[in-house]
Amino acid sequence: MSSSISPQSIDESNLRDWLNTQAMALGFDGLRITDTHLGPATDRLKEWLEQGCHGQMEYMQRHAELRSNPELLVPGTVRVICVSMNYLPPETDFDAEWQRLENLSQAVVSMYARGRDYHKVLRNRLQEFAQRIEERIGKLGYRVFTDSAPLMEVELARKAGLGWRGKHTLLLNRESGSTFFLGEILVDVPLPIDQAIEEHCGTCTSCIDVCPTQAITAPYQLDARRCISYLTIENPDSIPVEFRKAMGNRVYGCDDCQLICPWNKFAKRSQLPDFAQRHGLGQATLLQLWSWTEQEFEQRHEGSAIRRIGYSRWRRNLAVAMGNALASGVEKGAITEALKSALPSADPLVTEHIEWALGQNARPT
Repeated sequence: MSSSISPQSIDESNLRDWLNTQAMALGFDGLRITDTHLGPATDRLKEWLEQGCHGQMEYMQRHAELRSNPELLVPGTVRVICVSMNYLPPETDFDAEWQRLENLSQAVVSMYARGRDYHKVLRNRLQEFAQRIEERIGKLGYRVFTDSAPLMEVELARKAGLGWRGKHTLLLNRESGSTFFLGEILVDVPLPIDQAIEEHCGTCTSCIDVCPTQAITAPYQLDARRCISYLTIENPDSIPVEFRKAMGNRVYGCDDCQLICPWNKFAKRSQLPDFAQRHGLGQATLLQLWSWTEQEFEQRHEGSAIRRIGYSRWRRNLAVAMGNALASGVEKGAITEALKSALPSADPLVTEHIEWALGQNARPT
């Protein structure tokens, strides 16, 4: 990655205003710039990996050195342009989300995943943004990323001043809470950098207290092996029995630590049609989603982040939620029949979770 642009040729004040304007025009809600030095964060990552808190996300261990240094990921990088994009659809209501979690006949999909795959949405816009920058200042070396490479993007965004790291480890911002995606453009041009901002969590521990599986083991420390988002998405194997009851009706991800966070009272809604919910995922019942064939799963989740977990993990997650519904006396007849009828054609992973779910039918309500 190499650029012919000299630092002296950059009109810093005019360029920065222009960058902000272009970012907003492309649908981004925030933009800040930082250098590539991650400091103590690299040691914290190493310790976290040594403790095994990444579970079976082996790619994090495999690319740990690259994560610690963006210059190794993309040689020549001297700056990282960090952007955020809000994702909540206009109709999102946090009170309604809590109510869905209490109604165990419902299937709860994490709010970020109900629309189009954010990787595609952000990547396309980041690429266009980088091309516009090149048209403005001349040819430069760059690469764009959004949760798609060994890059400590939350730490870079924190260092750039897009927000501060909350006690749940997500990035928080006073104007938009935590309900936004992050994206990066790694460039070889020495753009002016921004400063980190002050933290505003204070003594609040709501996110720690509300976590169903106590995955937030201490402020700013997350054990992914206990996290429902990890268990339902990244985990390829059987869901540990000790966490199944706590999953409730969460079938893809978990939003509890965001729903409870006081700063998300200010969470801004997105007007981008890409993030509007699809196929009724904000209102679907467990039985409705269980009725989908594999072909329907593939078709309806085309262009969705959910599709990458595959049909088997999807059914595994649903089976656990259906077992929890049975244990609470919800739609026992219909759910029992649906689970039993699926047994003959289920693969071993799903079979084990169906059998566990049916076993919950005998539990006292």
